[in-house]
Amino acid sequence: MAGEAPNNPRGLSEPITAIARPLNHRIRPNFRTTATRPRKRAPCDFSNLPSSRFLKPRPDPKTMTDDNLPPIDENHLIAERRAKLKALRGEGIAFPNDFRRGDYTGDLQAQYADAEHWNQESLDAEVRRAVVAGRIVAKRVMGKASFVQIQDESGRIQLFLQANVLGAAYDAFKGWDLGDIVGAEGPLTRTKTGELSIKADSLRLLTKSLRPLPSSWFGLTDVEQRYRQRYVDLIVSPDARDVFVKRSKIIRAMRAWLDTRRFLEVETPMMHYIPGGAAAKPFVTHHNALDLELYLRVAPELYLKRLVVGGLERVYEINRNFRNEGVSTRHNPEFTMLELYEAYATYTEIMDLTESVIRHAAQEVLGKTQVEWDGNAIDLGPGFRRWSMTEAVLEHNPEIKREDLRNLDAMRAHGARLKVAVKPSYGWGKLLLEIFEKTVEHTLIQPTFITDHPVEVSPLARANDNDPELTDRFELFVGGKELANGFSELNDPEDQAARFLAQVEQKDGGDDEAMHFDADYIRALEVGLPPTGGLGIGIDRLVMMLTGSSSIRDVLLFPYMRPEA
Repeated sequence: MAGEAPNNPRGLSEPITAIARPLNHRIRPNFRTTATRPRKRAPCDFSNLPSSRFLKPRPDPKTMTDDNLPPIDENHLIAERRAKLKALRGEGIAFPNDFRRGDYTGDLQAQYADAEHWNQESLDAEVRRAVVAGRIVAKRVMGKASFVQIQDESGRIQLFLQANVLGAAYDAFKGWDLGDIVGAEGPLTRTKTGELSIKADSLRLLTKSLRPLPSSWFGLTDVEQRYRQRYVDLIVSPDARDVFVKRSKIIRAMRAWLDTRRFLEVETPMMHYIPGGAAAKPFVTHHNALDLELYLRVAPELYLKRLVVGGLERVYEINRNFRNEGVSTRHNPEFTMLELYEAYATYTEIMDLTESVIRHAAQEVLGKTQVEWDGNAIDLGPGFRRWSMTEAVLEHNPEIKREDLRNLDAMRAHGARLKVAVKPSYGWGKLLLEIFEKTVEHTLIQPTFITDHPVEVSPLARANDNDPELTDRFELFVGGKELANGFSELNDPEDQAARFLAQVEQKDGGDDEAMHFDADYIRALEVGLPPTGGLGIGIDRLVMMLTGSSSIRDVLLFPYMRPEA
């Protein structure tokens, strides 16, 4: 842009005041700040600051250390802000609650985006007054006139402040800090550089911020602190906000898709007398009044199928589950799933449904079906591949012969050769799954349904009519990660009872993830479950894929962390 200072990487002609210092991992839990280094520039507004984005480009955080940033005593800065708050308390109400916002900054930016049509003259003729509220993210005081940028959930807008218009409020404003929340009212105008602005004739401090924010230029450089203090991350990191906005839209799109197909959203208990519905170790809690041990839900499956027995033939739940297992980039002890059941559907129709709802969510939220995830270009548009677990293992393991697959000794030998942890209780089916996970799963980059799982690892799935040692089950893998699991449901109560007993034997043998025997669920099956197909989609992993996030912590607002020391 003509007239810019050549040494200004941010495109500003004047530095904003009190840009905070990036978070340093050696300082917890506080944020450190620093002032910008003075540069010679001509005065101007914030016209080169995008209204809904943060300052870029950013320096490489890896190069930022205590050696190249001047030391700042954050406790001193907090003390200064507390002194200002004390003065405000002395003047009256320090945290007013009578301001009513009338406009969102992003809506104003969108409505008046055409700068040629909505120039200063047309805006003056329009006499469009705006009432906005937001957090101060940039501030430039120039004597009797100042520019401020405020940010709300929809974007940013610039305020043009004049001492002769605001009077005492202008004098008070000069002592306000970045991070303070303000309300402003005034007519819309456009600066000479084309920036949509509000020429404020009313300005109020609504919330005094006591802690300085990290710089929107540098951002949060300590990843752990981003997760611990997500409230700060959301303020200074537009990409983080975008992920969580998309997450909400993805869930909304999936819910709408199901609602239009006669699925009924329901709610089932989160505390269970008997943990069931998945092979997982539960969290245990205690109900004091009933003196009863309860388990946090590992899956809603058995309750949802009870509803199908009761005549609710298409049900779904977007549910929170809890599994007392490890934490990794793909696992969190608390997670979200979409689980659904459809009467008179087989696992083949459920695979069709899975493709459609995921493709719809991508198209609805992203406007496309192509995504990039962990460096892989993934296309959700074509039909997903369907591949049996047996064939996948044989193709990726030429040393394994087809006749070895159900030979327990041979499979144990292959497991040992592949350094798969083998327990004495494992049958050939469990060994087949372990070898698949070791040698095949990570290779499944494009969407692939792996089908026909062994009965041993599928205690709730219906046995295949042609091969009763396998089940009508699938798992969906994308980017080498499991995204969904579904099957034709087992509705034979006697077969289900026998499988529960087998699971109990495995639990007695030391398998913490084996299921309990659920007598009431057997009773429900005895009433009669129609032929049914079921599906579970991991919402967190789906959001990871559609937002290109490498860690599950990046798509959880408040992921679990060890307590701070």
